[in-house]
Amino acid sequence: MEGFWPRLRLNPQMTAHEQARGRSLELDLVEAAAGGDPAAFREIVLQFDSGLRALAFRLLRDRDRMDDVLQEAYLKAFRALPGFNMNARLSTWMYRVTYNACLDDLRGAGQREWVEFEAEGHGSADPDPSDAVADRLLVEEALSRLSPGYRAVLVLVDGQGFDYQAAGEVLGVAEGTVASRLHRARQAMYRVLNTEGSRP
Repeated sequence: MEGFWPRLRLNPQMTAHEQARGRSLELDLVEAAAGGDPAAFREIVLQFDSGLRALAFRLLRDRDRMDDVLQEAYLKAFRALPGFNMNARLSTWMYRVTYNACLDDLRGAGQREWVEFEAEGHGSADPDPSDAVADRLLVEEALSRLSPGYRAVLVLVDGQGFDYQAAGEVLGVAEGTVASRLHRARQAMYRVLNTEGSRP
């Protein structure tokens, strides 16, 4: 099994012209928001809010905390936009601001110890469609027991379709570290699921 939920793509396939046009519009939004235009920043937030909420919720496991941390993250992003590097990707920058805000909250809350495992080989089988709901609940519970770093790499790569380079930019690590962390995170998930008595 490649991941624990269907892989989502951030954007459909676009031509080079469409990508350039999209990039130009994105930079226009950044410039306007950096100049203090709240409507432009609202557009930026709306563009990424769904994915950022998914990341924050899976890291924090509490909707009220998620809302509080996202509000803080968006405020930090708005204040930091004047210093945004126009050569950077806005998506990964927004995810990084949110990820760091979540980590700050987790550190401040004195979270319990997280499950961290060394990678070991395990076989896997495709899930039975009739067990989809139960499996999803088991996966969510298992995910909540992993360390924030493991959870984040699974959400970004398996959940939201980030490539290793983009995930590394969000997490502040090299691509090779993303690959290694992802492998360990997947094995940790399998181990937790097996411990809980679910099928591999």
